[in-house]
Amino acid sequence: MNMDTLRIETLDGARVRASAPELGALLRDAVDGGASVGFLAPLGAAEAADWWRGAAEEAERGVRTVWVAYGARGALLGVVTLARATAPNQRHRGDIAKLLVHSAARGRGLGRMLLAAAEAGAAAAGLTLLVLDTETGSPAEGLYRSAGWTRAGTIPGYAADPAGEPRPTTYYYKALG
Repeated sequence: MNMDTLRIETLDGARVRASAPELGALLRDAVDGGASVGFLAPLGAAEAADWWRGAAEEAERGVRTVWVAYGARGALLGVVTLARATAPNQRHRGDIAKLLVHSAARGRGLGRMLLAAAEAGAAAAGLTLLVLDTETGSPAEGLYRSAGWTRAGTIPGYAADPAGEPRPTTYYYKALG
């Protein structure tokens, strides 16, 4: 991955919908690699693309923002989303979700770049608090800690991994501003 050709863009709902097959392939790559991101293996192409079509609807309603990273020749390398809380007493916060980097592009700082883009976008939108959850012991935990996120706690058996085995989930938060 040549970092000089890397670009991160925000996609509106129409572009998320148009990119649903490619975003679905990225989601499938993550699930196939063992990432606990809400799906069980094997994840079908249609189910993965459908999740992104739902995200497109949320983007159109203004409750989800999607950032994607493209490499050389427009290859989709990664994605992260920010879901805004909609309850009247929670509109100051958002949830980071679906931070995915293609298996061929990992280990080069792309996850950190996507996370930084989402944090900056959230701050620009006036959010003051971000939260996320991740499988306890996953490589993502190191990224979040090194990016200044604070561990809030762990819930045993909270979500199943792609093989269906219940695993602990750790919650993190970051104050912005």
